[in-house]
Amino acid sequence: MSEIAPKKVRGAIVSGYQFCITIGILLASCVDYGTQNRTDTGSYRIPIAIQMLWALILGTGLFFLPESPRFFVKRGNIDAAANSLARLRGQSRDSAYVQQELAEIVANHEYELQVMPQGSYFSSWANCFKGGLSRPSSNLRRTILGTSLQMMQQWTGINFIFYFGTTFFQDLGTISNPFLISLVTTLVNVCSTPLSFYIIERLGRRTILIWGALGMLICEFIVAIIGTADGKNPNAIRAEIAFICIYIFFFASTWGPGAWVVIGEIFPLPIRSRGVALSTASNWLWNCIITVITPYMVGKDKGNLGAKVFFIWGALCTACFIYAYFLIPETKGLSLEQVDRMLEETTPRTSAKWKPTSTFASDMGLTKDGTLAPEIVQDVERKGSVV
Repeated sequence: MSEIAPKKVRGAIVSGYQFCITIGILLASCVDYGTQNRTDTGSYRIPIAIQMLWALILGTGLFFLPESPRFFVKRGNIDAAANSLARLRGQSRDSAYVQQELAEIVANHEYELQVMPQGSYFSSWANCFKGGLSRPSSNLRRTILGTSLQMMQQWTGINFIFYFGTTFFQDLGTISNPFLISLVTTLVNVCSTPLSFYIIERLGRRTILIWGALGMLICEFIVAIIGTADGKNPNAIRAEIAFICIYIFFFASTWGPGAWVVIGEIFPLPIRSRGVALSTASNWLWNCIITVITPYMVGKDKGNLGAKVFFIWGALCTACFIYAYFLIPETKGLSLEQVDRMLEETTPRTSAKWKPTSTFASDMGLTKDGTLAPEIVQDVERKGSVV
């Protein structure tokens, strides 16, 4: 999605991915709510069977998915890249807009190949860990940033609500229908996510991640304090639920989509698919870890933390706040090729002020009147690279 989206709306389009996730969670909650009183095997067969429908929709849609022009450039097929880019931008392949963007993609790829030659399958994975920690733009730094960002997203504790919310609300003792409260929290999640479509492009990735973490940690500490001080008071429980909903609002409009947007933008073309794969694997690894350890923290026969567990999530969100301030760069309004250059020339805290002053295409002499020179196209298509 990051590779095919125009830079001005790339963040909003990738945020749509998270929005679809929230809709899926809401539908799952509705199904759970509808089957909660069943005492036969339909209580679990129905929720599992309904999931197959969406798998069929996804599988069918993949046949109509356009291939990324950057993929074709990586394979040395400039003609196919031009056709793909023209289709995605809704313009003629000979238009100046398409040709200039294509020239920059090719030039950036050639630059990356000069500093990071391609090799075997295993060496291409090893490239994700090259460059050292001292260089802000090194592949190792980017891989660590992507994997740790997804780890931090899980550390916010959001899946405690969506995975164990029903049990948690039931343990509060004064709620007659915890399934309904769980349904409400997922509805808040769905309704809050579309706000990110606007603010992620208006305010930027770095900004919303910083303020989102701040909002979440405040809400989580308030829930923990209220639950610890007067956890059985009906009014206190209502306040807990209210601040949990506000906490979900902050997550859904910032860290939920923001983490996915950033990992789609920070990796250079030669390792982008592998970098995003490693980051996604980190997300699911920490998702699994939190899912396994949480029952030991809140189970009545184990840790029995109850609302005190939000002290842990609040502390971890504090770590997210510090992490976002010192390590997240601002990539708003930049092409993926410009992000590469920005990471080479700035630090995360100064990245928002960076403005492109040149292009890879012009610096490497691969353009003629703003478009790819014919001899460059021939060389790339003949050899797969001009290097």
